[in-house]
Amino acid sequence: MLHSWVVMPTCLPVVRRRCHTCAADRFRANGRIRVNAHHKRLDVWLLVLCSGCGRTAKLTVLERVNVRSVRPEVLDLLHANDLALTAELLQDPVVRRRNRIALDWDGAWRLDTGGSDHRDREVIDVSVRFAARVPVRPVRLIAEGCGLPRAEVERLIDEGRVVSAVRLGGKVSDDFTFTLKR
Repeated sequence: MLHSWVVMPTCLPVVRRRCHTCAADRFRANGRIRVNAHHKRLDVWLLVLCSGCGRTAKLTVLERVNVRSVRPEVLDLLHANDLALTAELLQDPVVRRRNRIALDWDGAWRLDTGGSDHRDREVIDVSVRFAARVPVRPVRLIAEGCGLPRAEVERLIDEGRVVSAVRLGGKVSDDFTFTLKR
């Protein structure tokens, strides 16, 4: 039987960027979006707050784009400070590259295993699905989902008793499956 686990975000990730005022390197995104119009052109920024001094910084999303090139429903979401749109924009690689930021997902996600009826089985087939592109180590997911220490999971991987098509050593943010043989 194939078990389904889901990695779900619980809040917005911390934005890693150097503050120009206090040299802190962590900003909190609170879902605030600033839209500024210049005749027929739009500028859009995500507003983030420095965790050290509270200074507001702007992350550029759109710069001098024609108003007609933005879909009306997206423009409405921008004006409404939509939290889901903020999360989507933070994960956009173009926005992250343009603003030279990284995201820190520590404490901003949870694993939903759908119950614990699989813990006493000898062989477990699990499909892990990501609701958002949260980079997590598969060893940590397997340990948390099965109630095992990480060292035990690493030992099982070395013995060949945890098998997956993806590399279990690094971080993943795409869906994958694995089999655990106890």
